[in-house]
Amino acid sequence: MQRHSRRDFLAATATLGAAALLPRCVEAQAKRTRLILLGTGGGPRPKKENNATAQVIVVNDALYVVDCGDGVARQLVLAGLSLDKLRHVFVTHHHSDHNADYGNLLLLSSASGLRTRVDTWGPPPIEKMTRLFFEMNAYDIDIRIADEGRVPLVPLIHVHELTAPGPVMQDENVKVRSALVDHPLVVPALAYRFDTEDRSIVISGDTRWSDNLIELARGADVLVHEALFLPAVDRLVARVQYASTLRKHLLASHTSVEDCGRVAAAAGVKTLVLSHFVPADDPMVTEEIWRDAARQHYRGEIIVGRDLMEI
Repeated sequence: MQRHSRRDFLAATATLGAAALLPRCVEAQAKRTRLILLGTGGGPRPKKENNATAQVIVVNDALYVVDCGDGVARQLVLAGLSLDKLRHVFVTHHHSDHNADYGNLLLLSSASGLRTRVDTWGPPPIEKMTRLFFEMNAYDIDIRIADEGRVPLVPLIHVHELTAPGPVMQDENVKVRSALVDHPLVVPALAYRFDTEDRSIVISGDTRWSDNLIELARGADVLVHEALFLPAVDRLVARVQYASTLRKHLLASHTSVEDCGRVAAAAGVKTLVLSHFVPADDPMVTEEIWRDAARQHYRGEIIVGRDLMEI
C-alpha cells in the first residue's frame, strides 16, 4: 500500500485550490479592459511599416473602436477580434487617416454577422457622412439582405454628433468623456477618456499642446498620445514639392515627442504610449530615439506603440 507524505498532501491540496480558482481567473481575464493599437501611423499616405490610426478598447467582449484609418476592419481581425462584437465607434476628427474606413468598418461588420446596435460618435458632419455612405452602398447592402439573409444595416447604426466637451456616453462597461483639443484647421477635434472598472485610458487624437487634454488625462492609467519628431519632419518635407506648407501644418497641428513627455508629466498619468507617429516611416528614427526624447520630461512608463500591440 502506497503511503503519502505530508508534502504530497499539501501539494495535492494546493493543486485542488488552484483548480477551484481557475474559473474565477478566467472570468477576471474576460472582464479585464484590453487596449490594442490597431494602427500607429500618422498621415494619409499608405505605408509599408504601419497602418493608419486606429485603436480598440475591449471590455466584456464588446468592441469600442477609436478612429478608423485605412484597414481598420482587417486589423481588428488580425488582432483576433470578431467584427460582430462592434458596439461603439468614436472618431476624434475628420482627417482621412482617422476616418477613411469609418463607413467600411460598419459595412464589413455587417458582412461578418453584425446583428446588434452600434452607436457612432464624432464631430460634424459625421451624420451626413454616415447617411451618404449608406446611400453610396445601398445596392450592395440591399442585395446582401435579399440574397444572403443579412440583417438590415442602416437601422442598427445610431449616429451622435459632438460639438462640445463633456460626458459622451455610459453603459455597463465604460464611461466616456471628451475634451476639445487644438488641431488647426480641423474644428472641432476631440480627445476621449474611457473609464472602466479596472482602467482609465485616454486617446489624444491629433493635437498640439493642449491644456484641455492634460485635464482630461489627469491621473489616467494610460495616455495614448500622437507624437512628432522634428528632425524627421525636416527630412520628410525636403522630399516634397509643397514642403513649406506641409511643414507649417505639421508643426502647428501636432505635439513634439518631447512635449508628449511634458503632457504626461503634467497630467500625472502612469503610462505614456506614443502613437500616430509623424513621420511614421523614417528608418533613422528608432524606438529608442522616440522613447529617449519623451523621457527628457517624464519619468513614468513609456511605450513606443506598434501595430497590433496590446497594452
